[in-house]
Amino acid sequence: MSINFDEYNNIISMFFEKSTELQDKPYLWKKHDNDFKSLSWKKVQSLVKAVSRSLLDIGILKGDRVVILSENRPEWQIADLAIMAIGAITVPVYTTSTTQDYSHVINHSGARCMIISSHELCLKALPAVENSTDCKSVIKINQDSHSYDNPVNILNWNELVQKNTNDNYNFEEEIKSIKRSDTACIIYTSGTGGNPKGVMLSHGAMLSNCTGAKILLQNLLDGMDEIKFLSWLPLSHSYEHTLQFFTLGIGAQVYYSEGIDKLVVNMGEVSPHFMTAVPRFYDSLHTRISQGLKKQGKLSQSLFSATLRLGKKKYNGEKLTLLENITNNILDKLVRRKVNKRFGGSLKALISGGSALNFEVGLYLTALGLPLLQGYGQTETAPVVSANPPEKVKLDTVGKLFHGVQVKIADDGEILVSGENIMNGYWNDPEATSKTIINGWVHTGDIGEFDNEDYLKITDRKKDIIVNAGGDNISPSRIEAKLDIEPEISQSMLYGDFKNYLVAVIVPEKDFSMNWAKENSKNEDLKSIIEDDDFNKVIKDVVSRVNKNLSVIEQVRKFILIDHEFTIENSMMTPSMKVRRFKVKDKYGKKLEDLY
Repeated sequence: MSINFDEYNNIISMFFEKSTELQDKPYLWKKHDNDFKSLSWKKVQSLVKAVSRSLLDIGILKGDRVVILSENRPEWQIADLAIMAIGAITVPVYTTSTTQDYSHVINHSGARCMIISSHELCLKALPAVENSTDCKSVIKINQDSHSYDNPVNILNWNELVQKNTNDNYNFEEEIKSIKRSDTACIIYTSGTGGNPKGVMLSHGAMLSNCTGAKILLQNLLDGMDEIKFLSWLPLSHSYEHTLQFFTLGIGAQVYYSEGIDKLVVNMGEVSPHFMTAVPRFYDSLHTRISQGLKKQGKLSQSLFSATLRLGKKKYNGEKLTLLENITNNILDKLVRRKVNKRFGGSLKALISGGSALNFEVGLYLTALGLPLLQGYGQTETAPVVSANPPEKVKLDTVGKLFHGVQVKIADDGEILVSGENIMNGYWNDPEATSKTIINGWVHTGDIGEFDNEDYLKITDRKKDIIVNAGGDNISPSRIEAKLDIEPEISQSMLYGDFKNYLVAVIVPEKDFSMNWAKENSKNEDLKSIIEDDDFNKVIKDVVSRVNKNLSVIEQVRKFILIDHEFTIENSMMTPSMKVRRFKVKDKYGKKLEDLY
């Protein structure tokens, strides 16, 4: 693998060079009729050119923003590269977001076109396009018979691709003008202020991250004739979005998974060498393996137990006796090889990022021979700051700094990041940019330290963001504002760091609660009211009403009711009337944890 990512001015020139070199070799794989079928490098290049010309034909110019709303599939990368090839800017959005979210992104970014994959997503997104000022066209990828009442210009992907046969655009010449410092994409990420902010990432920011990944995985990649990645994290996530350019650069084959429910099946079919995932996936793997073990016989359970014990001992650097060494080598064949085979049998690394990995889960999977590398980053840093090298993994850390990334720890413990990988700023938000990038350093809001081997450890988080088990950033204040505006609710506080869903502490509105008790012949005492099943159902209906206007990851699944408000007097509010989350968690943490 001889590529030097630092040599390229932009991502698209790297793609054209690589696709011209690899021609008929398979590149992007997707399932059709129960079988994975591939598009060659040559075919992908031809489609990128065709989509680029289509975008030019509908008036998209250099610097214009184009939104992509799609599940992971070959067309996602083709659209992304096509947008870059004309010097325009990709704006990815999540398939799980709401019409309101799409409306904000389209209007805030000033997008002029939206590429949407399916009918279902069109139903959610077209009302947002209809109400926008600049977005004049939608390109729909799936070909079907559905029609829409929205007065929006809807074009068909296949027709556009077939129509554009004449190449009047000199790609090679035009691409030369795109610089490493030019913004390639705007990825919207939630902030404490409510609406998501648009992170501008340059070609150079992502290419520098690719250099870091190449150096990290060099020893694993050396001598490999064929490299297979399985893609399933949303490409709208900066983690997977940058990864696609690393796989492109090293000439790997990319298989698009059918989704989380088919992920393990797809791993068995594809036999990937590498896969990135968030801690939620590893949690579910741990559960699946543990539950499966209960159905096994006593001998299998005994072998498994010995594998875990010796694997953990080896990880901890404890010396194995001669007998233990022999046993461990036998268990490599009897247990670890079988576990790896369930996931395709070819895994060289499972890379974890997006949020904190549970140490016990990491140790469990490592002991079973699944090569797990935990990393750390943010959308604002393109995204990787550090990762564990496969040569020495320390599961309680997020590894060593990526090549080209500089980190210093501020006086208050905050992690500050500098390097080519940092963002160009927040789109149309100089105020937020100046608060985040100070003297060339991104203030991450995370608290950390280096250990004696220069591995970075995250110890706390300064900023007020919930990171769920899937690695999604969620702004609690935005959701709390929606809850608190309901007449039945006085105050609320969300909880859900590294969890699969959100829960809340809710303070019911006192007058409403008393009136409800009176009308329903209940005891007019707040403590009794919050314990009443009928009253809980009323609040549950209110929460369900709010959930309808939230994306899936933002929805509140469960809650506890309390009978007194957050106040300055009880230390649950600051003098500036902000909820002191740590105080609320201190008092109600056990009850909130019990909801899971």
